[in-house]
Amino acid sequence: MTTTTGTGLPASAATVTATAPDGKDFRRTAGRFPTGVTVVTTLGADGHPHGTTVNSFTTVSMDPFMVLVSLGRGSRLHDHALDAWSFAVTVLAEEQQDDALWFADRTRPTGAGAFAGRAWRPAPHSGAPVLLDGVAWFDCAVAEAHPAGDHTLLLGRVHSFGVLSDRPALTFADSRFAPPGAPS
Repeated sequence: MTTTTGTGLPASAATVTATAPDGKDFRRTAGRFPTGVTVVTTLGADGHPHGTTVNSFTTVSMDPFMVLVSLGRGSRLHDHALDAWSFAVTVLAEEQQDDALWFADRTRPTGAGAFAGRAWRPAPHSGAPVLLDGVAWFDCAVAEAHPAGDHTLLLGRVHSFGVLSDRPALTFADSRFAPPGAPS
């Protein structure tokens, strides 16, 4: 049985207190919300593929089909995606923790070297890499880009999309991946 306060909130909520804004605490608090894990890619003006791990991804509209990704301004992908004005999103499978870590690693090779040893094909509209071991993909043209603090929100008009696998998607919460087979 849950004990409640006079406000109808659980007793544990009665201890909620405001704290001074702190980046570490904000990240830990926001990290309580489980997310899927994606790799967002683009084909740069230099003719090379580029990509990064992104967990800030959501569908936005069914008419027209639209998605949103949030790219850190310091991300290697950021300027390439804005220059290309297009991107692809691969939703990772739960077995792709290594891919998620690889594309999050700032020391990985740049350009085509970042994709070496990974099965991919160019998306039909953007030419950006779609990782074939994922569970789903979206191929997008940037409809709008909005600065948002230390990130840029890219609103993408989806030109094509598809399911790659019926395996479960990779999820992330509390600064760790959910173990394979865990309920999502």
